[in-house]
Amino acid sequence: MSTTSPLHQRLATHLAKREAEGTRRRLSLPSENLVDFSSNDYLGLARSPTLRQALQAGMQQEDAGSTGSRLLTGNSAAAEALETHLSQFHRAEAALLFNSGYAANLGFFAAVPRRGDTIFYDEASHASVKDGIRGSFATAYSFRHNDVADLERRLPRATGAVFVAVEALYSMDGDIAPLRELAALCQQRELYLVVDEAHTNGLYGPHGAGLVAELGLENDVFARVLTFGKALGSQGAAVAGPAVLHDYLLNFSRPFIYTTAPAPYTVATLAAAYQLLPTLDTERQRLFALSDYLKSTLNAVPGLHVPANSHVIHPVFFPTSPGPEAVKQVAGAAQAAGFDVRAIVAPTVPAGTERLRLIVHAYNTEAEIDRLAGVLGKISIHTDL
Repeated sequence: MSTTSPLHQRLATHLAKREAEGTRRRLSLPSENLVDFSSNDYLGLARSPTLRQALQAGMQQEDAGSTGSRLLTGNSAAAEALETHLSQFHRAEAALLFNSGYAANLGFFAAVPRRGDTIFYDEASHASVKDGIRGSFATAYSFRHNDVADLERRLPRATGAVFVAVEALYSMDGDIAPLRELAALCQQRELYLVVDEAHTNGLYGPHGAGLVAELGLENDVFARVLTFGKALGSQGAAVAGPAVLHDYLLNFSRPFIYTTAPAPYTVATLAAAYQLLPTLDTERQRLFALSDYLKSTLNAVPGLHVPANSHVIHPVFFPTSPGPEAVKQVAGAAQAAGFDVRAIVAPTVPAGTERLRLIVHAYNTEAEIDRLAGVLGKISIHTDL
């Protein structure tokens, strides 16, 4: 087919528009020589020799491939054992594995809310939640970020079963949802609270069981999406909740039904990571201490602002919106100085809120944070930001 066809031209036009706006995405290879302030490997499990050894031992009796969906040939005793462990660890009746956090959110929201139902979702919700909602026939309304009063004002619009979708910790702003207030409202109004714990699973709660478990809200939350690609150092996710939800998703969730099962290697990695989680309390405390240190250190640098309510994930803002290209230049200069720092621009965040996004890990050091602050201070002083 000709590369000058109308479709080719349309695709090229959209790419050119992104290019002109400074928001065109490209793949880049990670550098092993940069100090990591960007990855989601909060506890260092992705690089853990202990996890690698446990995985090697656990894989000796396993085949390499999945062979099919779990409803056909891809199920295994190991996958079911992991789901049982997940339900016990997170204090839920049942848990169902998905291949990613995206697939879990898509699979839940496109299957559970039905025509005549209503979904209220925080406006800062992850793209996977919004895409899942688009796949549902339910009516959906957003409410202002972390604003329980605004949610309550919108409730008279609701019909049918009413779902409230939030993230425990938001991936671009690093702030925490008011889960106690949300749970109280949902209990009072008989709403179904759905919490995405992508960035709190493994970090908060007893032995890393999550923020819902830390607050003792397990019985007040209808469903939790537990992602494994962050603190667990692997991939995949699970939806934890009532046993009837597990069986319903198994029967009606298309991203679960019509996809190849997680590979035995992934299941073994997750089983080993969950065995390690209870031993990592020291790493979690170090992570939180370094998170506070990064905020105070960067906020002492003229021209930089890190919100006081950010946790683990820290957006770095500048006095005025510098535009996507300028923020990318700052990130590039930081990378040239030896730090893996990334710019976040539209459409991932609203235009005008471009930022650097820094993630702290248990394996970072105060000295690294001090050096990063010095580098960012010099860059911002010598630019037009």
